[in-house]
Amino acid sequence: MARVVITLKIMPEDIDVDIMDLLERVKQSVPEGTDVRANEIVPVAFGLKAIRMNVAREEAMGGTDDIEAAISALDGVSQVEVEMVSRM
Repeated sequence: MARVVITLKIMPEDIDVDIMDLLERVKQSVPEGTDVRANEIVPVAFGLKAIRMNVAREEAMGGTDDIEAAISALDGVSQVEVEMVSRM
């Protein structure tokens, strides 16, 4: 069975959001069967930072809608953007 890697960019609501706390909450919120891989904090502009994260899952699990919905539902998250999807 093929696996896919999904690169997400998670934007906080504003610069006052504790980005490290948000990262931990994001890791805990991903749906079962989705593995969190590498992540990094990237500067955006004017002190705002985003989380760029790779997650992996079986291709048969379908698209990214459930991952995006779970992360978007967290307090402090403004936007979740899928930057890339690639087979492993």
